[in-house]
Amino acid sequence: MRTGKNDISGWLVRPAGGPARAVLVTVLAASAVHAGRVTSDGGMDNAIVVRAARAWLAGGSPYDDPHFLYLPSAVLAAAPQALLPGAVLRVLVPCAAVALLALAWACALRLHRVPLRSRLAVLGLTGLAVGFAPFGHLVRLGNWTVTAAVALPLSLLLASRGRWTAAGVVIGTAVALKPLLAPVVLLFLFAGRWRALAASVLVPALASGAAALLMPDPAGFFTRTLPFLLHGDDGFVRLYEASPAAVLPRLGVPGALAQGLAVAAAGAGVLCAYLRWRRTGPGPLRFAETGAGLMLSAFLVSRPSYDHYLLVALPLLLAGLPYAGSVAREAWFWVALVPQVPGLTWPWLESERRRAFKDAFTLCVLAVAVARRAGAAEGAVGEHAGAGGAPQPARASATPF
Repeated sequence: MRTGKNDISGWLVRPAGGPARAVLVTVLAASAVHAGRVTSDGGMDNAIVVRAARAWLAGGSPYDDPHFLYLPSAVLAAAPQALLPGAVLRVLVPCAAVALLALAWACALRLHRVPLRSRLAVLGLTGLAVGFAPFGHLVRLGNWTVTAAVALPLSLLLASRGRWTAAGVVIGTAVALKPLLAPVVLLFLFAGRWRALAASVLVPALASGAAALLMPDPAGFFTRTLPFLLHGDDGFVRLYEASPAAVLPRLGVPGALAQGLAVAAAGAGVLCAYLRWRRTGPGPLRFAETGAGLMLSAFLVSRPSYDHYLLVALPLLLAGLPYAGSVAREAWFWVALVPQVPGLTWPWLESERRRAFKDAFTLCVLAVAVARRAGAAEGAVGEHAGAGGAPQPARASATPF
């Protein structure tokens, strides 16, 4: 196999030095400490779930708060936090968020057979923490999106090793905590893995059904939360949504047309994910790009859709950098990330309430970059078989981008 001098895969998978690992630990610790200093109760979004749990423990309905967008099972999961003082949550939640994001990155690396002590492992996570603004946003908010960020690469890792039912249980458990990964059930449908599909549906259904029976408003999720999600009625929330369905009306596009365009784009994305799954044999890029494609397609149309949702798909794509032909080797992947560089000021978009335009750009360009993989030539994805037939990072001639 020919090795080109522009190929970077060998350098990326070699062990990182001690100084680089020390920098990573320092960056992650600083991120958690900073979040703890500027937030209370573990972050604004985590506080919403904790308040819902406290309301339930006091005999009220967690769905009295329209911003509580979770299934009933999440109330029980948040109950232990509701018993802790705010000073403890202020330290515990940011640390847990950083640890879970590190675990998500580790799962994405293992899906791609990249060593956890490699340069990509260390530099990639450092880059996400320092150079990708949604990382810091998620830690400071304490948003439960972090559970989905871990569950998706973990489930794909299990599926890639033939443990499909376990993958379905992981997705189902994540949906029970926050229904963000519901679109991933389509992957089980694509693969014809009916037990995994059943597990991904039954786990949250049974958990939420049992939890709902303990609440004064058992149907609150359907009577209050779903209408909120479908219509996006909250004017404050709408300012931070990255979905084209929310951003285009702010540019003067009629709401109905914007929603139609978003639905069409999401449908095209799902079709491309299906074609990507069918195009080639088992391998890490196939799992990563199909899973990321499904989630990015959902984010195009979902209400709400925030910048930190990108952390569900981005680590999967970035971890594929050693493979020739991966999305992370394309220029548009990096172009999409430019607006997310912290401290980079954009004319007319300086206000926090206008950052949704930058987030929408990143989301749309990433979605297109992933969708393009559905039309790539057969066998050009860099999933070369190594010893034992296991896919290995490509060392064929390829430029980094």
